[in-house]
Amino acid sequence: MKKILLLILIPFLLSFQSSDKIRVYIAGDSTAQTYDTTKTLQRGWGQMLPSFFDDKVEVINKAKAGRSTKSFQDEGRWTEIVSDIRKGDWVIIQFGHNDTSDKPERHASPEDYRKNLIKFITDVRRKKANPILLTSVVMRTFKDGALVDDRLKVYPGITREVAKEYNVPMIDINLKTRDLILKLGDEKSKSLYMWLEPGVDPSKPDGSKDDTHSLEAGAKQIAKYVAEGIKELKLNGIYKHIK
Repeated sequence: MKKILLLILIPFLLSFQSSDKIRVYIAGDSTAQTYDTTKTLQRGWGQMLPSFFDDKVEVINKAKAGRSTKSFQDEGRWTEIVSDIRKGDWVIIQFGHNDTSDKPERHASPEDYRKNLIKFITDVRRKKANPILLTSVVMRTFKDGALVDDRLKVYPGITREVAKEYNVPMIDINLKTRDLILKLGDEKSKSLYMWLEPGVDPSKPDGSKDDTHSLEAGAKQIAKYVAEGIKELKLNGIYKHIK
């Protein structure tokens, strides 16, 4: 009888324990995604973010490689988040990299990108949860010794405009990572990105010269910027849980 009672109570207690936590969802792309640490050296900032919170916060990383504000919705990933979130939850939203793509299933025009961000904000607030906007991680593109990140086009600027217009907390990751890369310079900044010699990473047997995706050091730094941003903004109910 005792064993049966325990079997009934354990799921209930675990559910109660989980619901007691402050939940932070992440909607984003490959720069935030969680990667299998046994298969690749690539890391997303989203999988590093939990280490910057105390145990009162649960990070639920829904970011997925290749997704834009368009495809994230088309595949039902956004609907899944909206269905799950509760009053008081937080939703970090970061896109832009794939919205600029010429692939029709990904591409969102600047006008559509803006509309999609506004929809995300509205959906989250309708559930009495809290949106946070992030600009896109800078792409480490050097030409003649100068950092020229021309592939993200106007999308970071649109994110800033929407955040201001709709009074949404925003962390300017694009600016923060740009400043970091400029400070480090062309060669040193490679240590943060997937610049690898052949044979180093099983997922990249021929090596990699990737100016978009992060190694652990880069992902940790971006996650640190996110945590610092939450603290600087003094987001009530969550910032005091930053370690």
